[in-house]
Parts: sequence; structure tokens; C-alpha cells
Amino acid sequence: MTTPISVQLYSLRREAAHDFGAVLERIAGIGFVGVETAGLHGMDPGVFAKRVADLGLVVSSAHIPLPLGADAERVLDEQEAVGNSLVISGLGPEDFATDAAIAASAERFSQAAAQARRRGMTLGYHNHWWEFATTPAVVDPMGRFLSLVDPAVFLEVDIYWLQASGRDPVATLRELGSRVRMLHVKDGPCTHTDPMVAVGQGDVDVAAILPAAASTGWHIVELDECATDMFDAVHASYDYLVGAGLSRGRVA
Repeated sequence: MTTPISVQLYSLRREAAHDFGAVLERIAGIGFVGVETAGLHGMDPGVFAKRVADLGLVVSSAHIPLPLGADAERVLDEQEAVGNSLVISGLGPEDFATDAAIAASAERFSQAAAQARRRGMTLGYHNHWWEFATTPAVVDPMGRFLSLVDPAVFLEVDIYWLQASGRDPVATLRELGSRVRMLHVKDGPCTHTDPMVAVGQGDVDVAAILPAAASTGWHIVELDECATDMFDAVHASYDYLVGAGLSRGRVA
């Protein structure tokens, strides 16, 4: 069956800051199956869960601060109230700069994964370019991280940043195999600084890349920054992915 489509609400963070409820209504109207949160913009978690359900959406997943330390239980309490069990975090370039840094990062992520597991949740890792970029200090930072981290930690691979690292996205996704449970789907010039474009309008060969992740449960549209109106770009991304038969929406 074709993979369902979600949207990372970080893409629409500016719009959500003004009227989060209206953003959810527009996302549902486009036909997305799910939403991936990155904060609730002040909305009560219970209210958010009901609003999403009433709109016919589901929460595919959530980006959260790494659940460690004093704030961990509050973060996980919110996800429990939302009804979400797939939580995702990431780390910075310095956390993958040396073998010792990678070992420490893997240990932190393993501890956080255990914390999430005690609450019935599974922790995933979201990449940028630095985890896949070869450096003089580390040939394969992500490979080293995966060899050390709790094997229950899954990957949400951002195909745009993977390509921006210089790696072949198709070959890399095939190598990663079943560890990949979600894809962040975005498009653009694949530089580190330029704005993105609607999926299907940039340099990412989306049609070739998505089938290489056969175990993926969600295709999640995310545009960090865009040179056009963000809602227009999100809608055009949905139309491309669903229209090409690459992803499945709620409406034909």
C-alpha cells in the first residue's frame, strides 16, 4: 500500500503562531493524513488531540527536545496527552565531530530511548547533513552512531539534508534498510543556506528516492524555509506526491 502523507507543522510555524487552529483546518482541507508536531503553540494537548481527531487527521509523530533531565517527564506527559507514541529528536554538528563525541551522543540517545520506552514511546533520530558527511576525523558519522546507539532508536531520514551531505540518497536508504521508519520529504537546491521549494520543483529526485525506503511508514513534508508562500508550497508538495502516486492522502 502507498505510504501515507503527513506534514511537519514546523513548516507553518509562523502561521501557527497567529492561529494554530486555522492551520490545522487548512492542512485537513488539503487532504493530509497526518501531522507531525513541533510544539503546540500554547494549545492545550487535550484540545489539540480532539481538534486533530475532529478534522479526520492523526498525529503521525512529534519532534521534541531530547527527553533527558529535569524537563523529560513534562515533555513526555504532553506526548501522552496528545496520544502520540513516536517521538523524534536530533543533535548538532559538534555531537558528530569526533569519534568520542559520537560515542557520547549515542549514550545520551540510548538513555533518552529508555526514558521514552518506560512511557510506551519509541525514540527516533532526525538527521541534517553533518551526520552523513565524511570528515577527516570520522569517515561515516551516522554509521558509527548507529553501531553504538540502542537498536530500538529508529531513523527519520531527511532526504534533502542527506543529499546535501554529498551522499547518494538511494544507495544510503537501501543500506539503512528497516532502521528507516519515516522520511522527511523536501526539495530545493540542496545547499546549506538557500530556501527550499515545493516538493517536485527542485534538485531532489524524489520519485527515485522514496521507493528506496521500503519500510517507511510515513512521508512527511517539511520545508524549513521557502522562497514562496509556505501554504502554497505545502499544498503543491501534497499535490505532487499524491498526484504522482508516491504518497497516499485522505482524498483522491
